[in-house]
Amino acid sequence: MAQQNRERNPTKPNLILMLTLLITAPVSGCVMLDEGSPDNLHDGEIVIVTYDVLALSDDMISEFEEASGLNVTILKLDDAGSILDYLLQNRGNTNVDLAIGLDNTYLQTGSSQGRNAMDPLGPYDGPLAVPYDMGYICLNYDTEAVIGENLSVPTSLEDLTGPEWRGKVALPSPVSSSPGRGFMLASLDYFDWQSDDGLKFSNWWSDMVANDVVITSGWTEAYETHYTGGYGEWTEGYIGDAHITVSYCHSPGVESYYNGNWTRSATLDIPKTSLFQVEYASAVSGGNAPYAQKFIEYLISPEVNSMMPYENLMYSVLNGLDLPQEDGYRSNSQIPAAPASIPMEDIDDHMEAWLDQWNSAVTSGG
Repeated sequence: MAQQNRERNPTKPNLILMLTLLITAPVSGCVMLDEGSPDNLHDGEIVIVTYDVLALSDDMISEFEEASGLNVTILKLDDAGSILDYLLQNRGNTNVDLAIGLDNTYLQTGSSQGRNAMDPLGPYDGPLAVPYDMGYICLNYDTEAVIGENLSVPTSLEDLTGPEWRGKVALPSPVSSSPGRGFMLASLDYFDWQSDDGLKFSNWWSDMVANDVVITSGWTEAYETHYTGGYGEWTEGYIGDAHITVSYCHSPGVESYYNGNWTRSATLDIPKTSLFQVEYASAVSGGNAPYAQKFIEYLISPEVNSMMPYENLMYSVLNGLDLPQEDGYRSNSQIPAAPASIPMEDIDDHMEAWLDQWNSAVTSGG
């Protein structure tokens, strides 16, 4: 995801140790290539479906077009959920070659085969997709609003259900948003869903609705329209009624980088409320697999992927790289001390039930 948002910190050894990158493996071994796909599908053009805030620059796209001889057409949808819906609705069609933006909470749903166990703290090591960026999903808060309104900085999720934070929290929906889904999964771990079949999880979400939480369709609406701590006040349709939202632990670093080493936004590092996210580029079955492979090779090349903190405002997946140090990008970015951990097999087995449980909680709340 991008626009103004993504992560990395000086204490990055935890993160690097969690990543054993596929980059050293041949791309053809990482991408599901459909050998039945004819090479002349929309000859000379690669069609990519992605989310609305993917921020690959015009220069980057032009460079690929010049090097590959292909024309790039990008179909931008609202969010990761929209990408998945589009792929499922158009399954077997040949109108899209590459999907960019499904993450480790969506990828297993989008794959009809090869349902290998995936480690949520590392890249998917299977035949279906290749990671291209990463970061921790977590809560952000507006430090100036906290001081100005004499609010207490929350130290638990339960604090957000109190009168002090009524109507001041915006959360993207896990049904359609990958950051929203990541935060929902973190809240399941926070409330130890296995101990009570998710009862405390459901009760908390119902309590949040009763406390006038703003639930949005995606990250963009939550961060740009409702959150007071980011760049949203300069965007059309800004409301500015929420001092806490879900974004990335490095989002304050991005804000600082684009504001001359100044930010009012900070990471709210409550244990087990953040989740490590890896985003993938995946060849679409029925599309032109060789074209998709060319773009993936370009996307994960050192020259291009090292620019992810600038291009897509996320961590690069290349081993040994960090966020830029200039203008407070790195110093205002944080790696959570105790992130949530949900085994990928549990995500695969229970996601539909969890989403139903979440939906019941938010529709019955209030």
